[in-house]
Amino acid sequence: MINVLDKGFIKLVDFMGSDVNIVNAARISYDKRVDAISEKDIKLLDYLWENKHTSPFRHATIQFHIKAPIFIFRQWQKHQVGCAWNEKSARYTRFDVECYRPSVFRLQHKKNKQGSYGSVEDNDSALKTYDHAINIAVNAYYELLASGVCKEQARMILPQNLYTECYWTASLQAAMHFLLLREDEHAQWEIQEYAKAVRVLMTPLFKNAMTKCVK
Repeated sequence: MINVLDKGFIKLVDFMGSDVNIVNAARISYDKRVDAISEKDIKLLDYLWENKHTSPFRHATIQFHIKAPIFIFRQWQKHQVGCAWNEKSARYTRFDVECYRPSVFRLQHKKNKQGSYGSVEDNDSALKTYDHAINIAVNAYYELLASGVCKEQARMILPQNLYTECYWTASLQAAMHFLLLREDEHAQWEIQEYAKAVRVLMTPLFKNAMTKCVK
């Protein structure tokens, strides 16, 4: 398990396959198979990835248990092809609310409409405003539940920085595609941190394939 942000984590649950599975999925076209990776096979992995012949990379899968803020999952769950998602539900259970609290508030990027940089001048004031808003939302959630409001409606007031948990199962190809997009410097810093953790957990399992997953 790797801790991410202030209260999040990502944990490897299970995986299927290895570099050998990828190579054998490719070599079945010629009715060939191997039991161990050779230099020839490493070159094959290079060729497959560089020329976008990526279907063999779908013959390995990986499963993670992830705790992250809702706004991170809403970015992450755009990755649907080759992926399966199941998320903890505030409709079924009362949340013991935990919210992400950034240490620094960044400035809006002047050219990149979705980007950010640096930090605001008065970070303490920004944090005070942030904490105030979160406290109001969280206290209102508990008050609604206490008054008898159903969980599926009381949850509507919870903020996007609320931590929730998911199981994410992905083909190796899908997970590598996630890394290519979310480790990029243009991705939001918070999801970059999760992507870095994904890479750390994946690399020992698919040592040769993961060397291809670079810009």
